[in-house]
Amino acid sequence: MSALTLAGATVVDGTGAPAVTADVVINGDRIEAVAPLGTAQTEKVIDCAGLLLTPGFIDIHSHSDLTLLLDPRAASSVHQGVTLEVIGNCGHGCAPLRDPDVARAAIYGPIPKRGFFGWSTMGGYLEQLEQVRPAVNVVVLVPNGQLRLATLGREQRPASSDELRDMKRLLEEGLEAGAWGFSSGLEYATENASTEQEIDLLCTTVHRYGGFYATHTRNRDSRALAAIDEAIGTARRTGVPLQISHITPRLDTEGTLIALERVDHARADGLEVNFDMHTRMFGFTHLKNLLPLWALKGTSDEISARLRDVAMLERIHQHPNLITGVGDWNKVVLVDSVALPKFNGLSFKEIGRRLDRSAFDAAMHILIADVEQIERPMVLLLTYSEEMLRRTYEHPLCIVGSDATALAPDGVLAQEKFHGAYTWASWFLRRMVRELRALTLSDAVYRLTGLPARTLGLTDRGRIAVGYRADIAVINWADYGDTGTVAQPSQLARGVRHLFVNGVATLRDGAETGARAGLVLRRS
Repeated sequence: MSALTLAGATVVDGTGAPAVTADVVINGDRIEAVAPLGTAQTEKVIDCAGLLLTPGFIDIHSHSDLTLLLDPRAASSVHQGVTLEVIGNCGHGCAPLRDPDVARAAIYGPIPKRGFFGWSTMGGYLEQLEQVRPAVNVVVLVPNGQLRLATLGREQRPASSDELRDMKRLLEEGLEAGAWGFSSGLEYATENASTEQEIDLLCTTVHRYGGFYATHTRNRDSRALAAIDEAIGTARRTGVPLQISHITPRLDTEGTLIALERVDHARADGLEVNFDMHTRMFGFTHLKNLLPLWALKGTSDEISARLRDVAMLERIHQHPNLITGVGDWNKVVLVDSVALPKFNGLSFKEIGRRLDRSAFDAAMHILIADVEQIERPMVLLLTYSEEMLRRTYEHPLCIVGSDATALAPDGVLAQEKFHGAYTWASWFLRRMVRELRALTLSDAVYRLTGLPARTLGLTDRGRIAVGYRADIAVINWADYGDTGTVAQPSQLARGVRHLFVNGVATLRDGAETGARAGLVLRRS
């Protein structure tokens, strides 16, 4: 493969340094030169005058574990300039698994009904991911939700000593197969019975393997700050590097600032604590997360029967979960019901009014109607303000992530919706840099490239520098931005002219080339 010059681009190199005009030479999968304007001499040249050149964006908090297998093009990601995704977050993921029906509780995406899962171990999953040849590079975490489902099944209780040994062994297998760390989603029914002692034991193992711990904390509403303290306590006791997922509490601006202060104090004590935040002004999750795990056992008819049983409904109503934790059904909005689309976009307070029943009963009504595809109905949790997000992004340690799944507007995922999938990086740069000027362009690009690369320990990605991997985005900055909306989220971002993944052109002149050159990166 002959060398290629990206000539005359405005280069923002991913370090936070000011932009320079330069020629960038790609040779194979590496950057061969970053040369003064007009000095690079190669046979192949792309004129990039007037265009912005950055490292490919790194999505440190993705849920594309399943969707990359179903459609490895990752169109929603590459059209924003993304070249690497970290999956297995929030305790959700595709491995390890022993019972595919049970494992469904901790997987995002349209799960095929039968016969899809041809693996059980993390090693088998990574091999399957490599076989489909994703368009983006992938880093994988071992999800605590799947450790518990593989070991305890749907039991919501602390693990016994034997079960914890089994979880530890599965975690070790995943780390030995190449996973970069471990994640938890302690607010979900799959994990909310996990004790601090369980998490400490598993994180001690992660630390021994040189990995890191990413956590969706136990409570992000009224007790959000105590949950952040719990996560920091785990880092203090075990020595594991900590990544607090989507740190902004569902509180207010004051609560946001206190959360960020907790991180500052921990780092002042010498702890390696980092955090990320998504770019939605709402939370987004499955409506089925209202239910305890026992309510999801069995066939669709059995689930429906439980949701009609008065005694069982009372038990379900008492179940702590991240949806009712918001405390106001006016702030919980239905998205993507298939059976009852007339209610999509309405709050459950309003749905209940129209059905002449309580908001909780309205939610059960939706779940019964959609029981054959119970993973499909989602909810928006209207809990953030732009001010809360802006103050979070302004902190020098904040990494920005999608908290979404890679999708495509056509093909097998065309009907899937996940807010943020098509808009996370493009909204962040458009809104926070070009419009609000809350961050400089160089600083914002650093939050998407150099900072996540450093946090992950990637020594040859996240910068435009000689010898680094040629993960490169070339962007028409004046036109770059999101086109998806809350009502119509599945619309490709605009403005990425060229995208290179490991030196291979994934986008040329804004169009997909069909090449998929992403690698599954395994921690050695």
